[in-house]
This record gives sequence, C-alpha cells and structure tokens, in this order.
Amino acid sequence: MTDLEGAQFRGGLSDLRRGRHRSLFVRDHAAPIMFDNAKPDQESTVGETSITPTTSSRTRHAGWSRLLVGRTAILLLVNIMVDTVITAPIIVLPKMLDHFGTDEPAWLNSSAMLAGAIGSPLLGRIADRHGKRRILVLTLVIAAVGALVCLLAPTLWVFVAGRMIQGAAVASLFLTVGIVKDICEPRLGMVVTGVVTTGNAVFGIGTTFLFDYLGDAYGYQLVFVVAGCLAVVTAVLVRFLLPESSQLTPSRIDVRGALLLGGGLALTVAYLSFGSEYGWGSALPLLLAGLAALGVWYVLSRRIPEPVVDLHDRGRPLILTLLVVVLGTGAYQSMLQLFSLLSDVSPDQGLGYGLAGGGGAAIGLLLGLPSLGIVLGGTLSGAISARTGPAPTMAAGVALGTVATLGLFAGVDSLPIAVVCSFLLSLTAGTLVTSGFNMAGVLAPPERQATVSSQVMVMVAIGSVFLNFVGAAVLKSHQVIVDGASLNSARGVFTYIGIGLAAFVLAGVLAVLLVRAQRVPADGRRSVQRR
Repeated sequence: MTDLEGAQFRGGLSDLRRGRHRSLFVRDHAAPIMFDNAKPDQESTVGETSITPTTSSRTRHAGWSRLLVGRTAILLLVNIMVDTVITAPIIVLPKMLDHFGTDEPAWLNSSAMLAGAIGSPLLGRIADRHGKRRILVLTLVIAAVGALVCLLAPTLWVFVAGRMIQGAAVASLFLTVGIVKDICEPRLGMVVTGVVTTGNAVFGIGTTFLFDYLGDAYGYQLVFVVAGCLAVVTAVLVRFLLPESSQLTPSRIDVRGALLLGGGLALTVAYLSFGSEYGWGSALPLLLAGLAALGVWYVLSRRIPEPVVDLHDRGRPLILTLLVVVLGTGAYQSMLQLFSLLSDVSPDQGLGYGLAGGGGAAIGLLLGLPSLGIVLGGTLSGAISARTGPAPTMAAGVALGTVATLGLFAGVDSLPIAVVCSFLLSLTAGTLVTSGFNMAGVLAPPERQATVSSQVMVMVAIGSVFLNFVGAAVLKSHQVIVDGASLNSARGVFTYIGIGLAAFVLAGVLAVLLVRAQRVPADGRRSVQRR
C-alpha cells in the first residue's frame, strides 16, 4: 500500500474518532460530489484531516493492498447487514407466522424484496447521478428505520410496512458492487465482487444456529434488533472510510415509471396471495389492474429516453443475463422459504414430508452449513470469470441448481439429503449473483454501472417475490386438515418443488444461449456480441 493510500485510510479513521465530520449528505457548490472544490484526482481535505476522496482511473486498485482489504471488509459488512434483512427472517419465519396468526409466509418473507424491486432501479439512477457512496448511506439509514418499525409493529400489516421500508437494503447490495467497479480494475474487480457479494455467507454459518436459538429464547424481534444496529454502524463506516464516485452521469429520474412498475408488481403478487384464500375469480380485479399498470409502464418506457428499467436496445446478452438471474435466483429463494416450512414439520406426523428433529437443528443445518457454498460459489465464480468470462460460470451455477432441486423430491423427509441439496443450491446462489453482477460490469460503461447493476438486483428481487408467492399459493391450495389444524399436503410440497425445477430448467436453456452469445477474443479480454 502506498503512503498516500495509508494516510487516506488512517485519516478517515481519525475523522471517525475525533468527530471531525460534515453532514452525511454534503452538496458542494462547485461539484455535486467533490468536497471543498477538490479536483477529481486529488484528495479532499478539511483542515489537516483527510476526507475520503473521489475515485479516478489513476487511483483504482490493480492488486490487493491493506487499503483494498479494509474497503472490502466494509462493503462485506454492508452485505452482512443485507443478509440479516433478506435471509435471517426466514430462520424465524414459523415464529413470525405464529405471532401474527397468519398462514401467509410470502408477505412476511418477501415484502422487503418486493420493495427492493420497486426502489432499486430508481436508486440506481440516483446513484449514477449523485454518487454511489452517498446513496448507499441513505439506503442504510432507511433500512435501520424499517428494522425499528418491524421491531415495534403491533399488527401484521404494520410489520409488512416495516419490511417494505427495510427493502432499501436490497439496493445496498448492488451499490456495493458498483463501488467495487469504481475502485478496482476490471480483472481484480470480478474477484472482489465475488468476495463482497457472497463472503457474508461465512457469518451465516454460525448466525443461523444463533438466530434460531435466540429466537426461541427472546422472540423473532431479535433479528430486527441486529439488523437495525448493523445498518447504523455500516452507514457510519461507509460515509467516512469509502471514496465517492468521480464518474457521474446526469440522468432523468423516472418516478412515474417506478410507481407504475412497483404498483403493477404489488397488485400481481397480491392476486397470487389473496386468490388462494378468497378465490381466484374474486381476486381477478387485482391481477387485471396489475397487468394494466405493467402494460402502461411498458408503453411509456418505450417513449421516454431514460425509463426506470430500460430493456430496449440493451443487447441480447444483457436480456439473457437478466432472464437467467430472475429464474435462477427466484427458484433458489423459493427453496429457502420451503426449507423453513419443512423444518417445522416432523416426519412422524405422517404427511409424507418433514425435516424437524435432531434437537431442533434442522433449520440451522439447512440454512447455516450450506452458507459455505455461497462463499465458495461466489468466490470461485469471480476468479473463474476473470479468465473465462461470467457466462460459463452462470451456466454452471444453473446446472447445479437444477440437480439440487431434482434431489429435493427425495429429500423432503430426509435431512441428510436435504442438507446436500441445500449446499448445492447455495453454490448456485453464490455463482448466479456474482456472475450476474460481473456480466453487468462487462456490458455496462463505467458511468452506468449502478444503473445496470440495479437491473440485476431488480431481477433477483422480482424472481424471489414471484416464486415465493406462487409457492405459498400452491401450498395454501393443497392443505389438509390434521387434528383440526390446516397443514400443507405432500402434493402441495412436491408441486412447489416442481415449479422451482421448471424455473431452473428454463434458466438453463437461456444460460446456454448466453454462453453462445459471448465471444472471448484471443487476447483474453472479454467482449460481447450484441445480436
């Protein structure tokens, strides 16, 4: 690490200790991101103390250094916080269902992802315009507020509102990827992206068992206490110890498009949720209204220069990438929801499925130990992508997911088989997320990294939301009465798995087409044919 880099990182720490800081959202009169009229290639200072600088092509990391390790650790901590928002509630999902007296797991589990799907494209464009670090701090603060609402929620729908506020954390994930692309040269950036997006799973190994134990002892609320505290800590660290982007793009913020897209998605998933309870015909107006909103959004997106999600003239590789991500990660997330429900049922109940037992360790084994797979999948796919390009690793991840989901047909009542399948699915998750973001990095120019990465995150969120709601609706439509209680039937569980398998198979076909669309020249650098 150079003397300049060392002074920069120590200066940021010094600011944090001494309280020498400015507002979290400082707007300079001369430039929207620079502090104190600094030039792009200079550090900005206040008095004698260094403030985090903007990045430029001359300061991007080409190799590992202590400064890069420190920055990577901060971004990794951000994604650990994201994990407590997205994954940790699944661990205590049965407790939340009992507390609120509901059989709608998708609303409790996926409402944050739904909000993330709505907000991510807007935040991506705002980040390209005003700076990724600044917007990342904003999303972390909003996520902390959402955790507080969930913690204090007296009713189900107040809780769901809190989860939707927490959905700002979904944007944090793609913003960390955008920051990696800003501070690292492309080849190193692929490896760092793998570490940042999946390294948080290392902590999931222990925290899964810990949250399960503490949830029994103190209630599901503990998850949201941890999420809120992490959001506050990471907001402070990001603000003072990470650089701001120097490549800004003036852009139009399509609020109307975001509202139409978000409203259409929300109404459609509401149809899936309420249709199984009140009748598909009775809930049909929700579906029609949702499809109408999505149709209006699509028409308007073709007429304005910068729609909230721009799928036009993006090229075949990006479209294929987004489709593989929405199907593959959606299928994976829906299997996590199923694992949580299976772990609460004993095979002795005679339903034809169930993984409870072993001293209550089922959920820890299903969601904890396989966290290693997410780390391995993300890190290895990042390293391999630097040599082969991200398309082949994405195809390999989909293949693993297909095999794992097929194996679940035999694993619904066998914990060892289910753990193996969960591990393979976690490899899939790490590979797909890392490869998806790396593919976006290959296809997008530097000034559009946040915008294109946000579209990857939107696909992750949409896939998760829709397949979770579809799975929950299938389970609710195939319930049986046992000792006066409504329980999921084996038919519903197997149909649920079949839907996930179909999603992986379709994603596999698209991944093969993506590999064929990618061209690797002889000089080793990746380029993509737009067809």
